[in-house]
Amino acid sequence: MKIYQSTLTFHTSNRGTFNITDDIDEVIAESEISVGLCHVFCQHTSASLIITENADPTVRQDIEYWMQKHIIDGDRNYRHNYEGDDDMSGHIRTLLTETSHTLPISNGELNMGTWQGLFLYEHRTGRFNRQVIVTIQGE
Repeated sequence: MKIYQSTLTFHTSNRGTFNITDDIDEVIAESEISVGLCHVFCQHTSASLIITENADPTVRQDIEYWMQKHIIDGDRNYRHNYEGDDDMSGHIRTLLTETSHTLPISNGELNMGTWQGLFLYEHRTGRFNRQVIVTIQGE
């Protein structure tokens, strides 16, 4: 069995979702692994990874609407606000989503459903550099 690892850096411009599926497939191609598993891990406490609809962006808009409705930026009861009104809300959003996913690899690419995509979900409103570690195992 072969193991391959790479760290990707994504520059987020604001709160929202960023499709990273093709970026992960590029790492898989570099690994030359055609069948196996791909583990993707986001190294941050206010950004996460989600698997969701990749064709209709209104799905992701509705997810963000729900997040904003239920997780309020600048809630006066939050004690942790060192980096602004979106600080604690960003951490809560990450707790409700995921910081890692393990996905199957078939034929040298992610084997996801037709309408699925892997997205980096930035929970803060500023610009950030986010690191994602991609570990691939297989043959």
